[in-house]
Amino acid sequence: MALKIYGLPRSRAIRNMWACEEGGVAYELVRTSWNDGGTKTPEFLKLNPNAAVPVMDDDGFPLFESLAINLYIGKNKAKGLYPTDAKGEAKLWQWTLWAATELEPHNGAYAANTYMLAPEKRDPAVAAAAWTKLSKALGVLDQHLAAQPWMLGGSFSLADINVSGILLSIYLNNADFSAWKNTKAWLDRCFDRPAAKKIIAARAAS
Repeated sequence: MALKIYGLPRSRAIRNMWACEEGGVAYELVRTSWNDGGTKTPEFLKLNPNAAVPVMDDDGFPLFESLAINLYIGKNKAKGLYPTDAKGEAKLWQWTLWAATELEPHNGAYAANTYMLAPEKRDPAVAAAAWTKLSKALGVLDQHLAAQPWMLGGSFSLADINVSGILLSIYLNNADFSAWKNTKAWLDRCFDRPAAKKIIAARAAS
């Protein structure tokens, strides 16, 4: 039975799709939207009482939160994405949690008030403040990537998916990363991978 991912390519489910595509994991995308009540049915709420996507269902084992889903996929399903030693695993967790706390909130506020919300609902001041906070995190990331091509060293890993995946939407919507040349080059490498191109195409078509 193929692993199921509930969500849409234009949601955080795209991170899980990417992990599956990179790791050679067979999966079924169960298209589920929050706009039509799809996340509020009794059946869905059994999978995720938060009424949000994505959700994974691995043969009766449900799991929500996109980054947690990726850690599960990487460790238990995918090939070549998860570190094989405890220190590498700890670094993966470190950067995953860092991305969730230092990137995602500011990234979301910037995106919402730049292009996601209707123009009359956008607040330029909120967007500017979010970009200032995001810039601090991008500086940390840029310094880290100055000495190595990928998040954990010489090879692409789940850490690259978990961190860059948060920035995918603003990258595709032409956010200016020119102040962070190492980060920009890394994002270009991440999103130029065949699996990334596949999920980006699915996003564009949805």
